[in-house]
Amino acid sequence: MMQKTKIGIIGCGVISGIYLENCTKTFGILEVAAVADLMPEMARKRAEEYGIPKACTVQELLDDPEIEIVVNLTAPQVHAEVNLQILNAGKHVYTEKPFALNREDADRVLALAEEKGLRVGCAPDTFLGAGLQTSRKIIEDGWIGMPYAASGLIIMGNAYDGMHPNFHNYLQFGWDPLFDMAPYYLTAFIHLLGPVRSVSGSAGQVKREHTVTNPKSPRHGETVPVGAPMHVSAMLDFENGATATLQAAKESFGYTPRLEIYGTEGILHVPDPNMFHGAITIQQRNGETHSFPYSHGFAENSRGIGIADMAYAIRTGRKHRASGALASDVLDLQLAILASSKEGRHILIEPRSEQPAALPLGLMYGLLD
Repeated sequence: MMQKTKIGIIGCGVISGIYLENCTKTFGILEVAAVADLMPEMARKRAEEYGIPKACTVQELLDDPEIEIVVNLTAPQVHAEVNLQILNAGKHVYTEKPFALNREDADRVLALAEEKGLRVGCAPDTFLGAGLQTSRKIIEDGWIGMPYAASGLIIMGNAYDGMHPNFHNYLQFGWDPLFDMAPYYLTAFIHLLGPVRSVSGSAGQVKREHTVTNPKSPRHGETVPVGAPMHVSAMLDFENGATATLQAAKESFGYTPRLEIYGTEGILHVPDPNMFHGAITIQQRNGETHSFPYSHGFAENSRGIGIADMAYAIRTGRKHRASGALASDVLDLQLAILASSKEGRHILIEPRSEQPAALPLGLMYGLLD
């Protein structure tokens, strides 16, 4: 048995539930030693719910010498600040996306980690799930011939009804479609097709401010600014010669995800990259459509698999897959889309990461090596 890795989690909001579920029950290499939140009652609730031995302050968690990895589930605006605090405490860090909201903060985190010999990981880790790992194998096994293009689409609703008590946050950078939803697609593109070398994009928004007209909202009649683009379009050029388009918006309604890879011998319909599962089909040259079973495990919601993969990597010395370098490349793409829209030109990209290694076949449940 490989030595367990003790982790601590900072931020006990809604998303912490699935992380704690998997980090306490699915991945045997992990042991959750402590949880912390600015609201102590939330930390105590999560600790009781998942049998965590310690609910404490952030500083107490960082001072615990047995904790090796700290998971940062705080708000997007403070991700970089908290990541730096974790690294300065001598801990490896795994953070929710977005990695940062600007290049300077991202560079500070990566530089400090390198200086201290620590690892940085970042969500999304959905590309390690059954859907996207199987899709990767299908491409590499040649089922669609040479992949030359791809398209991603995520169209969804917004917080304009004002029913969420902090709905205004969802109209700002960090919660916008480019920083909230696009990371799933950009990460999936790199996982499936490799690094990107140039980007062009357009960003816009239907309104600059929003007045809540829903009479059921406790904030009915209030007007708030819309501080970030609510729809973006992008064209990506990959180092291998493939191209891709991406459309992400929170201006509409419902939830419409789509990801397709176009090859010389077939079209691969990939599951929603925000999920770990979904149907995988190929349209072939002869007009037939075939469904594919999963070649890999983790079809259930396995958020936290990136943390477990990092823990294995720390023990064995290999690279971890949901890395800070990969997240940094995704951030570069996000910022390049905005810069291209503003400046009206192609933006060249210098990738920091390689295409993440695929997971091995035949893994037992809960194991990654």
